[in-house]
Amino acid sequence: MIELLKNFLDIILHIDVHLQQWVTEYQTWTYLILFVIIFMETGFVVTPFLPGDSLLFAAGTVAAMDGNPLSVAYIIPLLVGAAFGGDNTNYFIGKLLGKTVYEKNYRLIRREYLDKTHAFYEKHGGKTIIIARFMPIIRTFAPFVAGVGTMSYIRFISFSVAGAILWVASFSIAGYFFGNIDFVKKNFTIVILAIIFVSLLPMVIAIVKKSMSKTKA
Repeated sequence: MIELLKNFLDIILHIDVHLQQWVTEYQTWTYLILFVIIFMETGFVVTPFLPGDSLLFAAGTVAAMDGNPLSVAYIIPLLVGAAFGGDNTNYFIGKLLGKTVYEKNYRLIRREYLDKTHAFYEKHGGKTIIIARFMPIIRTFAPFVAGVGTMSYIRFISFSVAGAILWVASFSIAGYFFGNIDFVKKNFTIVILAIIFVSLLPMVIAIVKKSMSKTKA
């Protein structure tokens, strides 16, 4: 288990290196690998740990390199489709389970994440689907909570499409234009950690604020 965790952390921190290895080994089949990872990250509440932001940035970076089969012109629409498909899958799983998720303790669903996402959803409403796209863990649970709740499917689709386009395009294009700058290439692990930190920052701030309000009370 420890070895598996170490390997997973190595992939996250050196995602650019591993992605280049996948491209060398699998060529255009790498598109399918990217699609599956992005789909699963938001498609199932049990896989919030999969890389999202960092993978998109790395995909854009690798696409900008000469001599590889990846193209950012294909990456963006393909992964927008993966993100949208994942959202829809999670929405309908939430719809299927219904409000019982708040009454029962499902073994594979982290109640802590569910409650935090529900609170986030109560505060921001439908915009949560868009905002959550840029927040790890919350983006995995947001469509699920929307399905459990009362958000209509038509309204959900509009937020989901907008969020998927903004998320995929922004990180992929950022990787394409900035990922191969010498400073970024030499400090790619630090850049990935910075992306993860910035993505998690809103959640950390919310937790600190909640903790402080409880202390005052």
